[in-house]
Amino acid sequence: MCILKNKNIFIAALDWGLGHATRCVPLIQKLATHNNIIIGVTPTTLPIFEEHFPQLKKVTIEAYHIRYSTIIPLTLKLALDSARILRVIKREHQQLAAYVKQYKIDVVISDNRFGLWNKHTHNIYITHQLQIKAGIFSKIATKIHHRYMKQFHEIWVPDYEDDAQSLAGDLSRHKNKLHVKYIGPLSRLVLLNETIEKPINFLYLLSGPEPLRTQLEEQIIQLANHSTKSIVIARGTKKPLPTSMKPHIKCYDMPDAATLSTLICAAQHIICRSGYSTLMDLHLLHKKQITLIPTPHQSEQIYLAKYWATKFGIKPKLCISNFITS
Repeated sequence: MCILKNKNIFIAALDWGLGHATRCVPLIQKLATHNNIIIGVTPTTLPIFEEHFPQLKKVTIEAYHIRYSTIIPLTLKLALDSARILRVIKREHQQLAAYVKQYKIDVVISDNRFGLWNKHTHNIYITHQLQIKAGIFSKIATKIHHRYMKQFHEIWVPDYEDDAQSLAGDLSRHKNKLHVKYIGPLSRLVLLNETIEKPINFLYLLSGPEPLRTQLEEQIIQLANHSTKSIVIARGTKKPLPTSMKPHIKCYDMPDAATLSTLICAAQHIICRSGYSTLMDLHLLHKKQITLIPTPHQSEQIYLAKYWATKFGIKPKLCISNFITS
């Protein structure tokens, strides 16, 4: 990652779940020591940035409001929603132009937001997907993504450059003439070295977009109610629980970074979606006993679950129905 000093930096993350926001936290922490930071936020990302940076300036940026379908593949769902998404991209580009003028922005850092570039600034784009996994639409989706990336001066990839160490596999590899810099995995969590007195048998990390997050949560609670193990659920929401739980199950709603670090380090086995930000967290906290449940119809997560099974010996499950914590 290049050294930026004495700059006015605008940074914003895609609000497709929480992962894009959480992986921006360590970047902001580093950049804020020598620069003035303005953070673009949506209702989804604001709690994360407010937790870590209550003192930094925050301004509103357009929300993408991506929702999954339980039956339609994600690629097709996005295609059907493309007209609205293009309007969001246009709107965020206009908003940024106003902020560049108002705050005299020198550098823009966009985590997977296509419209956050400006002709008067140095523009940096963060992504781990230099190649898109979208089934038969992979080539066209990658081509569209690269077209947008060409608006940026630099592409920062949160992965290792060495193929042998790569966490994202084919996703983060490229052959085109992009100005790519591999900056290594990013996580806001901290590895705890002290001995855990009361380990957790099973920790479920339940995040990601609705309605699939809630549906998985309902299945997990039903299974966990029949278990005798120590079970903790870390929820990426503050919504009321969808179903009743027995006393041996403990829940944390939107745990802060310190709490989540403690829970993950204490867990003997972790069950979670195969979102890339979650995988970076688990890698940097040295967790090996993991079961991955990719989001249905999301080719990227299905690929990552299979890649981690081959590369790191992690168990992939395409559903939760046959995974009973007993």
